[in-house]
Amino acid sequence: MVPHLPVTRSPARPLSAAPALASRFRRATAAFLLGTTILSGAAAMRPGDAAAAPVTVPAVSQELPGSFADLVDRVMPAVVNVSTVQGGDAAPEQRSLPGMPEFPPGSPFEEFFRQFQEQQRGARPRAERQQAQGSGFIIDAAGYVVTNNHVIDGADEISVTLHDGSRLDAKLVGRDPKTDLALLKVDAEKPLAYLEFGDSDTARVGDWVIAIGNPFGLGGTVTSGIVSARGRDIQAGPYDDFLQLDASINRGNSGGPTFDVHGRVIGINTAIFSPNGGSVGIGFAIPSNLAKGVIAQLRENGTVSRGWLGVQIQQVTPEIADSLGLGQPKGALVADVTSNSPAAKAKLAAGDVILALDGRPVDTIKDLTRMVADSKTGSTVKLDVLRRGKRETVSVTLDAMPDQPQVAAATQSPDGPGAAQTDSVLGLTLSSIDATGRRRFGLSEGVEGVLVVGLEDTADGVNLRPGDVITEVGNERVAAPAQIAAKVQEAREAGRGAVLLRVNRQGTEQFVAIPIKKA
Repeated sequence: MVPHLPVTRSPARPLSAAPALASRFRRATAAFLLGTTILSGAAAMRPGDAAAAPVTVPAVSQELPGSFADLVDRVMPAVVNVSTVQGGDAAPEQRSLPGMPEFPPGSPFEEFFRQFQEQQRGARPRAERQQAQGSGFIIDAAGYVVTNNHVIDGADEISVTLHDGSRLDAKLVGRDPKTDLALLKVDAEKPLAYLEFGDSDTARVGDWVIAIGNPFGLGGTVTSGIVSARGRDIQAGPYDDFLQLDASINRGNSGGPTFDVHGRVIGINTAIFSPNGGSVGIGFAIPSNLAKGVIAQLRENGTVSRGWLGVQIQQVTPEIADSLGLGQPKGALVADVTSNSPAAKAKLAAGDVILALDGRPVDTIKDLTRMVADSKTGSTVKLDVLRRGKRETVSVTLDAMPDQPQVAAATQSPDGPGAAQTDSVLGLTLSSIDATGRRRFGLSEGVEGVLVVGLEDTADGVNLRPGDVITEVGNERVAAPAQIAAKVQEAREAGRGAVLLRVNRQGTEQFVAIPIKKA
């Protein structure tokens, strides 16, 4: 049961429609594998053209495998089918009907033939419990099985079918919805074949991979392909860092392993990208290095405890980087700090840019999220921070992540003038906040700053809207439009291409960089 993300793609031209092209492709591929020179058309060397230098392709350093059969024979006994049952009555799960072919448990073909025969007899279909199929793999001879959380989520009963066909009841040891991982335990009469995790960080784009699972309830199925990309974020959760594969993955492959050519598990198949629910060659696997720590905690505690910093962060865009004087748009910009959090105790502040954690660079906000989550609760980490143009090192002792982290309240500034003042800055119509503005835009009493009441044509593309409250400009608090105008002029005279605003939008703090033109 693999979740799929529907998209629309243009159909590819079938190879059969262009046999000449196919023939050229095969010749070019053969030449590439032999390390020969490929020249055609205008690029071909002409007689007497001594100045032309052919482009050579180095020979492949490692012989491509002629078959994966030996590898599959070794690893297949440790790959299992995972079946779940949810709701319904307690009627037997497997009740064959006369003339009905044998199908894998929970197969869609089984259900199709059952309903067909009941309709033919005029019988009223009995209340069926909902069944689901997925995949998994054994990681310990004692019977610990890894699968996806979405495979077993909400299940009343879980069973595991081994490679030899034996079916065992499984109990849930623990699960982690944030990474979509779950750990099961089965009791067998003998030690079971098991697999070991490999190092997913060594997997390179272009490396061979083999996927094994239970697509559509058909049983153990092997597919092969390559690593198509790394570090994919498909918006499935806060710790997305998927390997993208072109090995065929379909519904039912979820929880199954992805192997490297040495038979080590480097990924757990989780999702596909498809317009029709079937494989189109874009699948995603959880990297083994992300899964190892999660599975170890589930086995030991049944739950996962993650480090918590207590900040709201946003990505550093090129405009924000320009406004802060950063050479590259990298790092995690602190938009807000949760009160009484580890970050607050370490005196991190809004406007700080976190550039590294314990020496590891933070290029994106996902990097920081994963690094903090991977850190142990109670551990002390060192953050490299850019603060007001200067680099500092801040030590933070991480706490356990609460189930629902509190959002920090907006910091109050001294009361502004009683009467509203208006001005136009960078195409924004700005006003100081008065009682009328609070009622009009539903602002709470704790929000102070400069209110955006309108946008002019010259503000096209600016990520602000009426009702936003600008609380800071260049890390300094503002309470009147004139203060914003002055800060913009300072940035312009300093040669900055953008000015950084801190904005309160319906109670949520964020930073927005607005480009400025030279006078």
